[in-house]
Amino acid sequence: MSGRFRFLLLIIFIFNIFFTSTVIGARIKDIASIKGIRTNQLFGYGLVIGLNGSGDKGGTSFTIQGLVNMLGKMGIYVSAADVKVSNVAAVMVSAKLPPFARTGKKVDVIVSSIGDAKSLQGGTLLLTTLKGVDGKIYALAQGPLSVGGFSVGGAAGGGVTKNHPTVGRISGGATIEREIPLSLKDKRELTIMLSNPDFTTATRVANTINSQFGQILAKPIDSGNLEIKIPDYFQDKVVNLLAKLEGLEVIPDSVAKVVVSEKTGTVVIGENVRVQTVAVAHGNLSIQIKETKEVSQPLPFAPSPPDGATPTKLEGGVIVTPGGATVVTPVSEVAVKEEDNRLLLVPKGRTIGELVRALNAIGVTPRDLITILQAIKAAGALHAELEII
Repeated sequence: MSGRFRFLLLIIFIFNIFFTSTVIGARIKDIASIKGIRTNQLFGYGLVIGLNGSGDKGGTSFTIQGLVNMLGKMGIYVSAADVKVSNVAAVMVSAKLPPFARTGKKVDVIVSSIGDAKSLQGGTLLLTTLKGVDGKIYALAQGPLSVGGFSVGGAAGGGVTKNHPTVGRISGGATIEREIPLSLKDKRELTIMLSNPDFTTATRVANTINSQFGQILAKPIDSGNLEIKIPDYFQDKVVNLLAKLEGLEVIPDSVAKVVVSEKTGTVVIGENVRVQTVAVAHGNLSIQIKETKEVSQPLPFAPSPPDGATPTKLEGGVIVTPGGATVVTPVSEVAVKEEDNRLLLVPKGRTIGELVRALNAIGVTPRDLITILQAIKAAGALHAELEII
């Protein structure tokens, strides 16, 4: 039994103990969000200067054009053909504008090279405007980069690279200059959106909220959204209401699902997965083809070989060629091995954990388990959604 398969069984065993012995709920804030209260994406084009020869090369025309445009705005007019620098890199700057962010708030920015710069280490981002999808400027970014890596190369082409030196971060590098209109004042109702839509979970969330406040405040609209009515005594205290709502605990439900990845051999099995009566037999077929080359030497003092002469295998396995030529002969060895595994019968209604333990008894590996689960699903005996990533 492989170490990875033992680890998989250990995870399933722990899950079984966890879910059968103690059922722990999740806070509403961890499984849902409030409609309209979200982050917004910002981005912009900028220049990083001060690089020690690791910036964009002369062939990167947009870097040179950007530098020329910047100098022109400062009253310095030069021709793009005369600019040859390697200490400047063109970058894209991205940031997230959090909800309720006010003017003057600092946010982090990510700076990524878009040219052929080798490293942004030691560089400084010049003043860059960050825009939203509406084209309006919402923040200004500037400051020294923290790369967390390096790239060192030699004249012959070799070198050493640690982490990813063409992406940097500026902590608090952007200042909010425009606010997104968002207010909870005079709100009469809110909408709670579940991260994983489910009718059972939506009903449980509504029942928990209504039980907590002793009145009907929450009403499920569909599997992923609940409508919350704000009582009159909470009209000027909506924040307090949301704080109470997001702290309530609910036991979320989930569909039976098996997620497998053939690329890594990973199998993740949900709690509610069940199997019908099914018989499983799995045999591994291994085919190994090994090719070698044998060199045949001519006989001593042999004349040149006649046209069309072929090597001759003598007693003792020695291959000789009539005449005076050396011939290379390919030799292939084919070996076939098939494991003789037993037929496994899984009774009706067994859990997936019991199925895995039974399959382990006939010696399957995680990659074998992926194929077996697909076959059981095709037979209609696996009562779960099978997702392959």
